[in-house]
Amino acid sequence: MKPYNEEQSKKEQVEEMFDNIAPTYDRLNHIMSLNIDKIWRRRVMRIVRRHKARKIMDVATGTGDLAIAMAKRVDRTQILGIDLSEEMLAVARKKIQKQGLEERIMLEKGDAENLAMVSSESLDAATVAFGVRNFENIERGLSEIYRTLRVGGLLVVLEFSMPKNRLIRWVYSQYAHRLLPRIGGMISKDKRAYTYLPDSVEEFPAPERFAEILKGVGFKSVKLRSQSCGIAYIYIATK
Repeated sequence: MKPYNEEQSKKEQVEEMFDNIAPTYDRLNHIMSLNIDKIWRRRVMRIVRRHKARKIMDVATGTGDLAIAMAKRVDRTQILGIDLSEEMLAVARKKIQKQGLEERIMLEKGDAENLAMVSSESLDAATVAFGVRNFENIERGLSEIYRTLRVGGLLVVLEFSMPKNRLIRWVYSQYAHRLLPRIGGMISKDKRAYTYLPDSVEEFPAPERFAEILKGVGFKSVKLRSQSCGIAYIYIATK
């Protein structure tokens, strides 16, 4: 990944990229996914709700969509949203204030690979929506999340994937590499970011391999749920 300064670490590049696109991120996300991303997040929220989680951490919370959905629909929750990008968090704070959810959601600038602000075995659930592929070290980030969960705690990951069906994969690839950077560049004025995003999806481990990584850091049970013909997957992992 080299969308910005080649001398920067991936972590620094991701932070800079999302700081740049934060003001237009929500609008672009919903336009380009035809609002399907909202359906996927609702499914994640329902999984967490069935688990009856009370203390939840939303890693790579971005502009706070998933954290807000969980705060509104999961009873008596306290949610900590963590993100590398201060500009994304600024957008999230405005949305949280508008919804009157300041007492339910706390936001902190932080790194998934170093969650020192969160005690070990203190959380009922953790979520990551479209953020794991941006981790500089996937195993280290997942291990840190594992540490913060109680025994029986739940990790739910929503992440893009490359469809297995050849036709759908081709159509998706054409859209992601040809149309997405053009639209994203016009609206956000940062074409490089929307070139990186599809590249990061292709570089991300295949669903079965990612499930093995989750088991490798300690999760005892991992379930995979394909979304929209394999364009995304929901991973449900139990400590």
